Amino acid sequence: MRRTRTRKALLLLVAIAAIAGPPSHAQYPDAPSLEETSNPTEETVQDTAQNSTQAPPPTTQAQTTIPSQTTTQNSTPTPTEAPPPNLENTAEAAEPLPRRDLVHWNEYRGPHFTIRVGGGFLYDFAAFAQNNESKEQIAMSPGEKVRDSRIIMGGRLPSLKLPTTWCAGFMYDGYLNSWFVRQTGVQFGVPKIQSYFFIGRQKEGFSLNKVMVGYDGWTLERFTFSDATVPLLADGFKWLGYSKRHGFLWNVGYFNDVMSKGQSFSSYSSQEVVRVAWLPVHSEEEGTLFHVGYNFRYGKPVDGQLQLRSRPEASTAPYFIDTGKFAASSSYSQGYEAYYRRKSLLFGSEYYFQHVDSRSTGNPNFNGGDFVTTWLVTGETRPYNTINGCFRDIAPLKPVFSGGPGAWELVLRYSYSDLNGGTVRGGTFGRVTPMVNWYLSENVRLEMAYGYGQLDRFNLKGNTQFFQTRVQLQF
Repeated sequence: MRRTRTRKALLLLVAIAAIAGPPSHAQYPDAPSLEETSNPTEETVQDTAQNSTQAPPPTTQAQTTIPSQTTTQNSTPTPTEAPPPNLENTAEAAEPLPRRDLVHWNEYRGPHFTIRVGGGFLYDFAAFAQNNESKEQIAMSPGEKVRDSRIIMGGRLPSLKLPTTWCAGFMYDGYLNSWFVRQTGVQFGVPKIQSYFFIGRQKEGFSLNKVMVGYDGWTLERFTFSDATVPLLADGFKWLGYSKRHGFLWNVGYFNDVMSKGQSFSSYSSQEVVRVAWLPVHSEEEGTLFHVGYNFRYGKPVDGQLQLRSRPEASTAPYFIDTGKFAASSSYSQGYEAYYRRKSLLFGSEYYFQHVDSRSTGNPNFNGGDFVTTWLVTGETRPYNTINGCFRDIAPLKPVFSGGPGAWELVLRYSYSDLNGGTVRGGTFGRVTPMVNWYLSENVRLEMAYGYGQLDRFNLKGNTQFFQTRVQLQF
């Protein structure tokens, strides 16, 4: 019966997304008409102008004369860069790369095929201070490591009728000390129904915090419950879209492990995911945004075994919460996400509940989430992508390499995870993290964090202080 109910809930949410139609122009007088959104070529051009991360479509000789004149008129660099739009209304298959290029040899644009190659590098340093109970629970020592190193490729297929993009990614995971294929696949858009379809390896679309590119996040790591319960990647099909007139967006996906079984991130043999969100407030001019969303996920663990575990938001630390492997036939998760942005201020929260069908352990329930606030002291506004329903990275108004201070961001987050349910005792962990991010440019970022966490596990309550820094590079 439970499986039937979850399937019905999934189908209901899919139906809601599918029938989203336009309201009257009296309600949204600034919204474009259906005719304005039904021309794929026109929409692609308009969206490209809004999002400088996209490779432009091929241009005619007459069109290329205007950019050359503009370049001549604005050849003198200034330390203050024009801010990117704080609302981005396009999506491509590849994970977004920095808007400002460090090099130009990594890009090719042809009439039928384009490619841009980028990369990223994260290096972590961490030290810890434990009380006696924490030392009895888990042994820890200072450390440093390459957290992440990746190569990303992406581009367009301009000669196809539908707007089509492709991507391929390869990543070295410092957690696992191994390379694996990251987001890789093809995405095509269908402007008439305000939709994109992605086929390949990708993020499931569950949780705004998980959907965000790791390099774009405001903290060093995602909150512990997210890392414990939601796989990083999955192979399958995803339908995503955004109705501007309603301020409504959706991600619906089906995934399985036909291609990925045996890889570290593949803990489910199949999963279905639905994520819907509403933007009742979204103003480019005022820089305000209110995002509220709901997530649902149903999955079947590989070989009937499930293990949930997470590090304490520190890459060099061992696992703090860990259920160990236990028999499980299926699980479903659901929860909310809510974010409010007012120019340089951002407030947000996500919280999720997971139920596991496991008769041998009493059908346990787990829960966790976070609460966060960020302030960009230097006045930038963190961009938001309406198609993917997530926030983007910071582009400093005055980069250090142009003589400015860069962008400075203050962050405060509290996260909590409870992996105790039924007879399973994975532990509970809460952590408060004040930190500072310094964006020297869109390509270089330094992160400095202090954390104070309490682990309740092994019949002990141990307190740990975290001292962390990270160097982040992108091109």
